[in-house]
Amino acid sequence: MWELNTPQPGKILIGILAADASALAAAREELTTELGPADLLSDIWPFTDTTYYCDETGPHILRQFLSLEAPADPGTLADIKHQTNRIEQNLAQALSSEFPRPINLDPGLIEPSKLVLATTKNFSHRIYIGKKMYAEVTLVFDKGAWRPLPYTYPDYRQQSYGAFFSQVREKLLRQLRSATHER
Repeated sequence: MWELNTPQPGKILIGILAADASALAAAREELTTELGPADLLSDIWPFTDTTYYCDETGPHILRQFLSLEAPADPGTLADIKHQTNRIEQNLAQALSSEFPRPINLDPGLIEPSKLVLATTKNFSHRIYIGKKMYAEVTLVFDKGAWRPLPYTYPDYRQQSYGAFFSQVREKLLRQLRSATHER
């Protein structure tokens, strides 16, 4: 009853919003330099579900996701959000962009049953995870498909995103099986 269990690792997923293709490439390069190699990279999609970021990032925002190769302890999500915030700030200074925030990075964690996103903002459906960071379950994997919750961001409801998240989930499951066999 009082036994504590070590959580199973998940896959770090980073959502990138970028002002243009060169900013997107710079973000991918910086992320893999700072956080480690990526094993999966999504297609690039136009980000058109909201105009919320247009003043900071521009009118023609691009969206791409990458997952990091090495599975990670879920307890590292707050630290990773701090790292991605620093990467954003460094790129804002390094890139010659007319926009104050040419890159927006949203790290999360894919586990077999859910996708969790980290954020700096508290709200009723978010849980404090330490180090001034919060997290929310954004999607659940149920009956073979990703299912949104009432507060899931509109773009995360897209089938194209779900197809990529499923690739990341399948990669994680293979990695977890391989790690079990190696023991």
